[in-house]
Amino acid sequence: MDNNPVSLRTVHVLRYLTPLREGGSLPAITEADDDFLYVLKFRGAGQGTKALISELIGGELARFLGLRVPEIVFANLDEAFGRTEPDEEIQDLLKASTGINLGMHYLSGAITFDPVVTKIEPRLASEIVWLDSFLTNVDRTARNTNMLMWHKELWLIDHGAALYFHHSWQNWEEQARRPFVQIKDHVLVRNATLLDEVNAEFRERLAGGIIPEIVALIPDDWLLRDAPFESADEHRQAYVTYLQARLAASEIFVKGAQDVR
Repeated sequence: MDNNPVSLRTVHVLRYLTPLREGGSLPAITEADDDFLYVLKFRGAGQGTKALISELIGGELARFLGLRVPEIVFANLDEAFGRTEPDEEIQDLLKASTGINLGMHYLSGAITFDPVVTKIEPRLASEIVWLDSFLTNVDRTARNTNMLMWHKELWLIDHGAALYFHHSWQNWEEQARRPFVQIKDHVLVRNATLLDEVNAEFRERLAGGIIPEIVALIPDDWLLRDAPFESADEHRQAYVTYLQARLAASEIFVKGAQDVR
């Protein structure tokens, strides 16, 4: 197991290349000062920084558990960046996104996972179904798998629709212990035959300090927007409390997935 501290690099965006007009986050392919391309998610998009928080937590938890996720970075957008953009909608988005955004390494040549073409073995399917049940990720369906095949390996992308409880924070302590009913639409649920085995292993692995460590990465100014908490630290602690409570009650969402199967 990797015991190195969790950290994210920070890059500076140099060029806006191609919009990816999918969903409410209006991501785009951008070039950064490290000469790499990134799929950038903007803080000024529809769901704001909450989608970035879900992406950060979901992506880094997946990586810690051994699943393949493109590198996630903090992406700084300069105030002057959008001034030369001719598209008014994109210009407004860039102006509203000055500061720290979130980028994911662009997997050039990757193709969308097709469950008809590619069969996923039960262990990997169970790991992904467990993670998405834990994170309440509603966006891994046959219609939109949010998985890519790259160099003959399966990669997970886009966790922005996870942790949907934080859009209102109503009864969030209770929601941590609820089954995840939307798992019925998960593209891999019927192949997830090893959920009990994965549950025992993942609960043990996440029981250490990794959850607080990942949550601690969230920038203060992402947390101080539309928050019912008095401080960024209190907001972070609420995420930690929620995730640890959900982990402790994992049998509930595991049984829900097994019942669907």
